[in-house]
Amino acid sequence: MSKPSINWHERAAVLKIDGRPLIGGRRVEGLSGEQFDCISPINGKSLGSVTRGQAADIDAAVASARAAFDDGRWARKPPASRKRVLLKFAELILAAKEELALLETLDMGKPIQYSLSVDVPAAARCIAWYAEAVDKIYDEIAPTGPNALALIQREAMGVIGAIVPWNYPMIMSAWKLGPALAAGNSVVLKPSEKSPLTALRLAELALQAGLPEGVFNVVPGFGHEAGEALALHRDVDAIGFTGSTRVGRKMLEYAGRSNLKRVYNELGGKSAFLVFPDFDDLKRAAQTVAGSMFFNQGESCNAPSRVLVHADIADEFMAMVAAEAPKYTVGDPLDEATVMGALVDEGQLRTVMGYIESGVADGARVLAGAKQTRQASGGYFVEPTVFEAQPQMKIAREEIFGPVMSMMRFKDEADAVAIANDSPYGLQASVWSSHIDRAHRVARALRAGTVHVNQYDEDDMTVPFGGYKQSGNGRDKSLHAFDKYTELKTTWLRIN
Repeated sequence: MSKPSINWHERAAVLKIDGRPLIGGRRVEGLSGEQFDCISPINGKSLGSVTRGQAADIDAAVASARAAFDDGRWARKPPASRKRVLLKFAELILAAKEELALLETLDMGKPIQYSLSVDVPAAARCIAWYAEAVDKIYDEIAPTGPNALALIQREAMGVIGAIVPWNYPMIMSAWKLGPALAAGNSVVLKPSEKSPLTALRLAELALQAGLPEGVFNVVPGFGHEAGEALALHRDVDAIGFTGSTRVGRKMLEYAGRSNLKRVYNELGGKSAFLVFPDFDDLKRAAQTVAGSMFFNQGESCNAPSRVLVHADIADEFMAMVAAEAPKYTVGDPLDEATVMGALVDEGQLRTVMGYIESGVADGARVLAGAKQTRQASGGYFVEPTVFEAQPQMKIAREEIFGPVMSMMRFKDEADAVAIANDSPYGLQASVWSSHIDRAHRVARALRAGTVHVNQYDEDDMTVPFGGYKQSGNGRDKSLHAFDKYTELKTTWLRIN
C-alpha cells in the first residue's frame, strides 16, 4: 500500500517554532531581547518570533566555540570517534525529514516535494560523506634527504564562522558543517534572517547525536549585525560564506579590519548554457535548461540564466524552451504536486519584477511568463519567464536570482565563447555538442569552475563546487573542502 498523503497545511497550523539562539549546548535568550518576525513567503504571514542576534550574542557563541576547541572535547577526539557522532547526526537528519522539510518550505517557499526529496537527503548525505572521509585521509612525509624527516599534517583551524544564504538553508549549512566539524573545528553558524529555522533545529539534532556542547552554535540575526560581528570577530579563525558578491567583498574587508582571518567566499553566478547546431537532441537540451533554470524558483547561484544558441537553430530552440516554461506551474508550496513555489520575500519579488520590467524596457522579447501571480495568496510568486535578449542588456548580465532566463544568438564558436566569458562571474557553464573535439575545446575555453557537457546540474558530493572570478574562491564539497578548514603544519626532525 502507498503511504497516505500528508496534510501539510494541518501540520503547518500547529507548528511552534523556537527562534532562540543555541549557544553552549542549550537554547538561550538573546542578550538584547530584540526579536524579528519570521515571515513565510507562502502567504506573507509570521511563523513566529526569532531572536535578532547582536554582537554580544556572537561574542558568547564564539567564546563557547573557542572553549570547546581549546579543551579538545571534539578537536582531540580520534577521527573514528568524530565519524561515529557525525554519522549519527546524519541519521537523525533523515529521521526528522518531514519536520525539517516543513520548516524549510514554510521559511523560504520551495515546494514541499523538493524539500523532502532533495534538501533533507542532500544535507544528510553531506554530513555522512565527510564523516566517512575523515578517517581515510592520510598525512604526508616530504621527500627530504637522509638526515631529515619532515612530517606534513593537517590540523583543525579552530573556530569557524559559517554564514549561509536563504536559498538552500540546510544544504548550504551542511556544506560548511560537514568538513569543518569532521576536521575537528568548532563552528558558529549565522543563518540568513530570511530562513533561520532549519539551522537552529540542526544544532539540536547534532547535540542529540553526541556532538559535545559548544562545538556547534547557531545565532540567528541580520547580516549587518550578527553576520558583521562574526566576520569581524578576532577570535574567529576562518569565515565560510555563501551569498552575494556584494557581501562577499565585505567579508574580505572585515578580515582586513580584524585578524586577517581566512575568508572563503562562494558567491554569485550568471552561468552560460551554449547550444551548438551539431547537437542531435535539442528537445532534451530544452527540457534540461528549463528544469535547471526554474528549479528552486530560479533562486540558485548556478542557474543557467544565459542561454546562448547558434543562429541556425535559434528560432527552433527558443520555441522549444518557451513551450517548456508553462509546465513549471506556480502553485502552493505545501501541495505535493507543486513544482514551482514562492520567492523568499517581498524584497526579492520586487527585485525580480524590476528586472523583468528592465528587460521589457530594453527591448527584450518576452517568450514566456513575465508576470507576478497568485497575489490573492498574500505570497510572493512569479511566473517562469523567458526572454530573447541581447548580451549587453541588464537582464543578460546581472544575477537576478529568480525564474528569469535570457536567450541570445551567436554566430560561431568563437562568438559563443566570447559572450560566455564576458561576465564578472565564472561559476558554471554548459556545452551542448555531439562533436567531442568541440565539446573539449569549448569546455577548456570557458572560464568557469564547473563545465557540464550535454547535461546540467548532474552532481555529487565527490566533486568540488565553486567558481572563477567574482564567483568566489575555495571549493565546497569533495575532499578539497578540507583545505578551507585545516592548517598545514610541517614538523621537521633532524636525524643524526
